[in-house]
Amino acid sequence: MSTNTHILYGPFEQLVTMQGLPVKGAISDEELSCTPFGGILVREDQIVEVGDYTALKESSQHLDVHYFGIPEGSVALPGFIDAHTHICFAGSRAKDYAARNSGKSYLEIAEAGGGIWDTVQKTRAASKDVLMQNILARAKVHLQQGTTTLEVKSGYGLEPEEEIKMLEAIAAANLLCQADLISTCLAAHTLPKDRDTNEKQYLKEILTELLPVLKEKQLTDRVDIFVEQGAFSEASALEFLQEAIQLGFKATVHADQFTPGGSRVAVEAGALSADHLEASGDTEIQLLAKSDVMAVALPGASLGLGCGFTPARKLLDAGAGLAIASDHNPGSAPMGRLLTQAAILGAFEKLSQAEVLAGITYRAAHALGREDRGVLEAGKLADFCVYEVSDIREILYHQGSLSPSFVIKNGDIVYERSNAK
Repeated sequence: MSTNTHILYGPFEQLVTMQGLPVKGAISDEELSCTPFGGILVREDQIVEVGDYTALKESSQHLDVHYFGIPEGSVALPGFIDAHTHICFAGSRAKDYAARNSGKSYLEIAEAGGGIWDTVQKTRAASKDVLMQNILARAKVHLQQGTTTLEVKSGYGLEPEEEIKMLEAIAAANLLCQADLISTCLAAHTLPKDRDTNEKQYLKEILTELLPVLKEKQLTDRVDIFVEQGAFSEASALEFLQEAIQLGFKATVHADQFTPGGSRVAVEAGALSADHLEASGDTEIQLLAKSDVMAVALPGASLGLGCGFTPARKLLDAGAGLAIASDHNPGSAPMGRLLTQAAILGAFEKLSQAEVLAGITYRAAHALGREDRGVLEAGKLADFCVYEVSDIREILYHQGSLSPSFVIKNGDIVYERSNAK
């Protein structure tokens, strides 16, 4: 198709653009605008215009336009953005899951050879090509569920060479994947068990031996660290993030999962996001609300571990921004279904439809520092998904069990459900 060709998608029963909504704080459903009989005019990978379908059709008659008719009674909304995943890994932790549900503690599972270290060993043993194929297979499933952008972490290598292998696998997968994969270095996931080191030595190794290579090879511009008892202390994590930021990296933090403290590190370091937050109390909530750090809830981890959810309602009411991500990983969150998890979190935390959808679209984009997506408006990436329902409320009502009939990425249809009309 010529680069001058435009595509007009529509008409949609409801076009949910997510325009004009705040980045932080609570959102009522009355603020969520739904354009009836809407259309989306696209050229190459960007949106040219959104609005009334008939008006767009008339105003674009002088252009080279291809018309793509949508099944009658459909809703369109921005492609989902999953701002926190660990889909670069090898192996399974089904044994851990069964043991945890039988009452075994995290420590007992780790002492029996399970936990993160089990995945580290399996991921180290896998080739870069195997890891790439694993990423592609998992990302394809996410894409078919409407997720057009995924963050993907390293962190199962725990030594420079293996972390580089993981990030090279993510980069290779991104070249072949129809979804966008945004890589993050999580070498500071936990301490490696196979050599004698401490957190200061290991973090210095990451800063001096790993991050300069990642910058040179342009493998990622993002770092993450797990701030928790048994992982990394607040003081060491803050120093690490400040040095990484000076090297030109953006920061995110695994924060307040089991004990509070990581959220303070995220705020003091100026991180883009603080993820998990299941253990956040009133002090942490107020701290996040007064900052520009996006709070990221990971309901998949709560479901996998059988623990409480991120206090999403309190965060929003305090004025914080809230994104929702799947945390898709082999240990605590193997489900990986973003929409299902978001719907469940919304039910338990009493979130409006607008707050849930914002959390997996434009607020998730802000958590990644990617403001070129997550909203359907002129100049943004043409990433959107289409559901054969006549009311946007049907999507969360079915708790993630509905599949989109079409997924459009960069202006092209990358998934079409076989029984779509």
